[in-house]
Amino acid sequence: MTFTDLPKVELHLHHEGAAPPGFIRQLAHEKRVDLSGIFRPDGSYDFRDFAHFLSVYETACTVLQGPEDFRRLTLAILEESAAHGVVYSETFLSPDFCGGGDLAAWRDYLAAIQDASAEAEAKHGITLRGVVTCVRHFGPELAKKAALCAAETAGDWIVGFGMGGNETVGQQGDYAWSFDCAREAGLRLTTHAGEFGGPESVRDAVRVLGVERVGHGVRSMEDADLIRELADCGTVLEVCPGSNVVLGLFPDFASHPIAKLRDAGLRVTVSTDDPPFFHTTMSREYEMLNRAFGWDATDFAQLNDTALAAAFCDDTTRARVQKRLESKEHE
Repeated sequence: MTFTDLPKVELHLHHEGAAPPGFIRQLAHEKRVDLSGIFRPDGSYDFRDFAHFLSVYETACTVLQGPEDFRRLTLAILEESAAHGVVYSETFLSPDFCGGGDLAAWRDYLAAIQDASAEAEAKHGITLRGVVTCVRHFGPELAKKAALCAAETAGDWIVGFGMGGNETVGQQGDYAWSFDCAREAGLRLTTHAGEFGGPESVRDAVRVLGVERVGHGVRSMEDADLIRELADCGTVLEVCPGSNVVLGLFPDFASHPIAKLRDAGLRVTVSTDDPPFFHTTMSREYEMLNRAFGWDATDFAQLNDTALAAAFCDDTTRARVQKRLESKEHE
């Protein structure tokens, strides 16, 4: 069995950040928008560092202008994910990019995304669920609008709330109202921390915002007390090794702390973050973990078990995905 054939569960995927560059170029062509400045000569996304990455990301989003664009985008993302063995994925969706935080517009975008999700599940056998995210560097007031959109559409498909964006802007606690709003609506919680912020950002995510999952969280390795706290409370880390390497947190896969975090008793999962930006796929993540740490099919099955247990979907969906995993593992 190849790394591509291995079934996979992915919990940390930014919807717009998963847009293939060719898809964005095609939309730009259709809309007669010049986005040439965000691509390299080979057609891939071009950015220098994390701040520039955010700028390029937001520029690419300017051609995603309506529900139909997001329907097409969702189909493209899920076809690509399924081609790499993903059977269940949670995607981060921002109302800021889907109607500007307006609830009525958000409902229209969401309907289009869900329609594409159902089509892809029937065609490719991949299940998608949505986690609404506010964008940290857009500020707490816009975060409240995102949280209200999340709360009003919470249910079987919108299953969580989180926060992405520039981790160096503000404090986790600045967004407590939004997380409280989502929690009261029955949504489960995650937030980015411990990527460009240090261990204290992870501690605040857990203690102040009350999240059960942390996006990235790799800087936790710098604080032994925090490691013990996370292990004791069962916090799940949505680790994205390839993203961390490309953005310069670690020089290569062998230097990445995911194996040490796992050995320390933390519940770790593996995801791609923004795959075309970081030249990765779930298959490549598995392959590089195999090369760096010798992880094999047994290790990857354990990652799936951790990820599926931590998924925000309902138990009926979880059971269906579990059967799909078991079926593919025995092919």
